[in-house]
Amino acid sequence: MKDVLLVLPLLIPLTTAAVSLVAWRRTALQRVLAVFGTVALLGAGLALLAFVRRDGIIATQEGGWPAPYGITLVADLFSAIMVTLAGVVGLVVVLFSLASMDRGREAFGYYPLVHALLLGVCGAFLTGDLFNLYVWFEVMLMASFVLLVLGGERPQLHGGIKYVTLNLVSSAVFLAAVGILYGLTGTLNMADLARKLDGIEHTGTVTAVGMLFLVAFGIKAAVFPLFFWLPASYHTPPGAVSALFAGLLTKVGVYSLIRVFTLLFIGEVGFTHVLILVLSGLTMLTGVLGAIAQAEFRRVLSFLHIGQIGYMTMGLALAGLADSPPLAILALAGSIFYIAHHIASMTNLFLVSSVVRRLCGTFVLARQGGLYQSQPLLAVLFLIPALSLSGMPPLSGFFAKLSLVRAGLGAERYAIVAVALAVGLLTLFSMTTIWAESFWKPLPSDATASAGETSPLLLLPVVALAALTVAIGLGAEPVFALATAAAEQLLHREEYIRAVLGAPA
Repeated sequence: MKDVLLVLPLLIPLTTAAVSLVAWRRTALQRVLAVFGTVALLGAGLALLAFVRRDGIIATQEGGWPAPYGITLVADLFSAIMVTLAGVVGLVVVLFSLASMDRGREAFGYYPLVHALLLGVCGAFLTGDLFNLYVWFEVMLMASFVLLVLGGERPQLHGGIKYVTLNLVSSAVFLAAVGILYGLTGTLNMADLARKLDGIEHTGTVTAVGMLFLVAFGIKAAVFPLFFWLPASYHTPPGAVSALFAGLLTKVGVYSLIRVFTLLFIGEVGFTHVLILVLSGLTMLTGVLGAIAQAEFRRVLSFLHIGQIGYMTMGLALAGLADSPPLAILALAGSIFYIAHHIASMTNLFLVSSVVRRLCGTFVLARQGGLYQSQPLLAVLFLIPALSLSGMPPLSGFFAKLSLVRAGLGAERYAIVAVALAVGLLTLFSMTTIWAESFWKPLPSDATASAGETSPLLLLPVVALAALTVAIGLGAEPVFALATAAAEQLLHREEYIRAVLGAPA
């Protein structure tokens, strides 16, 4: 049973992409396959999460080779949560695409590419081997690059060049770090590495390799100062693609940072985690200040997206610097809770921006307006993720920020707490700016409203994500309990190592 549950999140998007390619000239069939594929992926993620919640960490060795020699797939609560969230994002984006994606992109493989990206994302969440993590990163990179430039418009190509160049740099650094680590230990299985790195005397060398991974995954996660590719690219493709990227791509980088800096590189936390804490604060500030300076809906969201990454890595840093296990668990649970909140809120905001563009004919805030009167439902659907992202109670963002602030105060890291609170206020300022420009003020006299309409299928994914944001906030206690259990598993490495390698001889 566990082998099937571990393979299904990879087999479903792979099969869907392959069958969709066979149906290349039948767009209607590709659409049906895309919906069924994402529903099946979400179901597989929920089943995996329920199994791991009940029975603990599970692992399987593909090809019959025992660990650490074979291809290992592992699911703990953290990875199962991430696979489930990938299914949620995939489903809402595909549904939104049915009503918004142009026929030209659909005819050139849009839906197979979406499932290829979901394959890479789920593979990264479930792999137990660093080299295979690199492979899944490349699968994700190839699919995302083609999705980014699909259509061949000049802004897309311009953003795509920056996107692929910096991500190839990340891949090169990642591969170099993998090679050095293999030379040090003779293994790339993460559970085996966790054992062997504990016994290496040259801790400085291990820390240096950890910094290479910080650079590689920091680029993927858009951490300061490695984020330049994101605001140059996220505003260029169609809205559904932007939402898919915002929901998943940087989260794979954050997931990888949390994985390696809780499992592998834990020997010099006084250096590594302090550095991550400083970078977290700078990421928050840079992102929100960049957002304030923007005048285009999706560019504002792109910079806010960067700023929010800092909260996720803040919890990771505080977990390593905490002086007690309960405080470390609180900090890391805060990061996991924040990831879930951010995926729902930021994906939704990008979808809303696409609907606004459809109604107003532009993403430029100065040329939008009047939507509060003409589209009151859309106005409410914008306010829910916007206020959640700002940390307003009782929405999910409030509880996510609260847990991180409590952890920061408990660890006596007052500077990062002050930054987190200030960035929350500035995020609210950015959201109210969008509200005032797009929804509250009248449509400018020299602007012309688009003839586009909001179909029920276009609003259904937005409603679903808004409901999820509210549900996470109102049901914060069980959601945070799940995040806490996931954090406990991450901080008790022995359970992960035992699940993959078995009990030590």
